[in-house]
Amino acid sequence: MAKVAGIPTNLRGILLVTPWVLYLAVCDLALSFLLLVKIFAPDLVYRVSSRIAYSVWKWIQVIFERYNGAQITFSGDRLPMRESAVVVSNHVTWADFYMIQALALRSGMLGQCRWFAKIQLRWVPFLGWGLWAMGMPMVSRNWMRDKRELQRVFSGIVRRRWPTWLISFSEATRFTPEKYNESTIWCKQNGRPQPLHLLYPRTKGFVTTVQHLRKAPHVKAVYDFTIAYQRKDRFHVAPSMWDTLMLSGISDSQGYKFHVHARRFPLEDLPYTDEELAKWLEQRWVEKGEWLNALKSEWAAK
Repeated sequence: MAKVAGIPTNLRGILLVTPWVLYLAVCDLALSFLLLVKIFAPDLVYRVSSRIAYSVWKWIQVIFERYNGAQITFSGDRLPMRESAVVVSNHVTWADFYMIQALALRSGMLGQCRWFAKIQLRWVPFLGWGLWAMGMPMVSRNWMRDKRELQRVFSGIVRRRWPTWLISFSEATRFTPEKYNESTIWCKQNGRPQPLHLLYPRTKGFVTTVQHLRKAPHVKAVYDFTIAYQRKDRFHVAPSMWDTLMLSGISDSQGYKFHVHARRFPLEDLPYTDEELAKWLEQRWVEKGEWLNALKSEWAAK
């Protein structure tokens, strides 16, 4: 019976997602051609690619929130409309993209979101070329290579004043209990505080990003997003990628909770040395862990 009952749900997901996937393929093709134009008209390509990105991301957001009934709640600071910012967040699962895009959509910056991506994607036909054309930072674990790549991305934002949310998951990988144990061991060995419900953040990319983008007069702040999930009474449990696309009533009948806590820090208030910036991010992660722990208790009491 479970198999039979699952067929309509999967079929519903396929019917919802197939038109979006076909549209995504067309958009990737268009963005790949824009990569050639970017040499001669970088500002035009940035504007056009941002509009294309908005249409793609808005569509999948509509599937998640409207058609599948995801009820995302928010707390924390009110974000200004159309403000460029450096964005950092914890990373739990695929659904994190929906959480951040929900805030970007409500702040008028959905099309201007730029995410750190793996450099290997650059050589994936159409998909990777499209991300490259959009100005996505394509990074690896090779710091010298990443440094050159980041300078390329930063130059467009600083010199050409491209509006952007430059988004990174500072833990560099998704949270799992196994990775949490590894993080705890590392923190004990290196005398660092282990944040609750989070992995210890990687600071080098954040420091580099802030030091470069504070030169751009239109980049005003650092946004710190804390993402939380729960399914029924299980904290930090989030739906899979396919579940977010196929499950109807994902909040009501499936019992998922989705929440984002936003904090806004004016860039001018952040410390100026690399060491102090690293400590600043570390402190934010400690505070995020405390906030998550309080939310866990609050949800358990309901």
